Amino acid sequence: MNRRDFLLTLAASSLGACGRTNSPASPPGKALGAGMELGHRLRGSDFPSPTETHSTGIAIVGGGISGLSAAWKLGRLGFEDFQLFELEDEAGGNARAGQSATTAYPWGAHYLPLPGKDAIEVRELLADLGVLKGDPHAENPLYDERALCFAPQERLYRHGQWQEGLLPQIGINKRDQAQYQQFFGIIEQYRDKRDAAGRSAFNIPAARSSQEANLLALDQLSMHDFLLKNGLDAAPLHWFVDYGCRDDYGGAHTETSAWAALHYFASRNGEQVLTWPEGNAWLVRQMREKIGARLTTAAMAIRIEETRGEVTLDIYHPRENKTVRWQARQLIFAAPAMVLPHVAANLDSELLSAARQVQYAPWLVANLHLGTVPESGLGVPLSWDNVFYDSPSLGYILATHQSLRAAPGPTVLTWYQALTGDSTQARKRLLETPRESWAKIILADLGKAHPDLHEKIEQLDIWRWGHAMSKPRPGWINSTARQRLTKGSDRIHLAHADLSGFSIFEEANYWGCKAAASCYAALI
Repeated sequence: MNRRDFLLTLAASSLGACGRTNSPASPPGKALGAGMELGHRLRGSDFPSPTETHSTGIAIVGGGISGLSAAWKLGRLGFEDFQLFELEDEAGGNARAGQSATTAYPWGAHYLPLPGKDAIEVRELLADLGVLKGDPHAENPLYDERALCFAPQERLYRHGQWQEGLLPQIGINKRDQAQYQQFFGIIEQYRDKRDAAGRSAFNIPAARSSQEANLLALDQLSMHDFLLKNGLDAAPLHWFVDYGCRDDYGGAHTETSAWAALHYFASRNGEQVLTWPEGNAWLVRQMREKIGARLTTAAMAIRIEETRGEVTLDIYHPRENKTVRWQARQLIFAAPAMVLPHVAANLDSELLSAARQVQYAPWLVANLHLGTVPESGLGVPLSWDNVFYDSPSLGYILATHQSLRAAPGPTVLTWYQALTGDSTQARKRLLETPRESWAKIILADLGKAHPDLHEKIEQLDIWRWGHAMSKPRPGWINSTARQRLTKGSDRIHLAHADLSGFSIFEEANYWGCKAAASCYAALI
């Protein structure tokens, strides 16, 4: 560490200590989360026998982005004979949201990067929802200005100062800068690379990426080892790459496939994103409205059996404590892969084995309700995305950032942390740590940059995501098990971001639309 870094670090420590002088009582709030208790009942068999039977052309299990996208696609194809069943009381998967008197705010996924030309399914969806204007096949279509993230977009807190952008600039040296240039040079090479078929090295959706062996071999390395292999050891660069892996994949760069991490950096050509106060729950609401009565919530699939001519689906309704049987000609399984072995035990053993191998990252999300915005401190003003360099968290977003209010007022900060490392131990920590303990951790994290936070906070709620997203660990993307998940069976089509090996909106949307098109083709 040079003298400048040392002095900056010392100053930051002093500021942090000042911010932690007082230890106010934990603010009021709630601990929320997905219906784990109901889902865990699948491990047993204490469900009532079916009391009635219905039929449908296509049954969809799971109302996250994949299931909603499948239903949306069927509607676009003019096919109305389908039913969508969602375990939770509300559809949306990890794109859920809350609402206060001040603003809507996300409980999970909170933005969507502008989709490239190959993500045509996402573009068509956005056009149908009125977000994309004109031809979705256009090179650079126009978007509703209200959905584009306002500036300033991102900032980073390091050494007691805020800087614009997330690539560390404060306290770096010439060697760090040289490694930045080398890293982004590598990314540009991959971004520009095309195979003999004209496919990009890394594309969205991932299924449209190049399948060249030398690219797929990157999956065997961790991103940490990829950097070292290329002589890149600068600590600020490693932090930046690690942050990207934690942000999109829920795992550190030491436990993330180099192929997946390079996909994160090389598959997108711009930094502009679409966002709403409630995050991607805005998209969920629009799709849900198009489905109407064909969506049934609080409805858990407990048994799926494929026969030669149809698929039998038993749905348990906990509110009525009753089970209803559905006979479907085709079925789209859009729930997480880990659920499949518990409900469809008679499927191909290789498929069920593959489903058991998916590993999931647990996440903690908190929403802090403030009477007014916190002090921004020196440097860049309060931004949409606010990140801390020396923190296991991913920082926070400002739910009221899209507001056109002339003066600041009450707001909500949405704070995120992916619990990295051993998923089983991390999940145990997530679930067993009391809300009050999490609140202290969160306030201490934010207090480094906002020492006035305890004076302004009115409520702090948390949401525990035990299985938030599949983790693209080294070797998983190019494994035969992951590839087996993409094939499903004759009448059962899997549709979930799990099939890509990592969880982003575009991947979930792609698999949902693909499954819907396959079912439709089989029935017409």
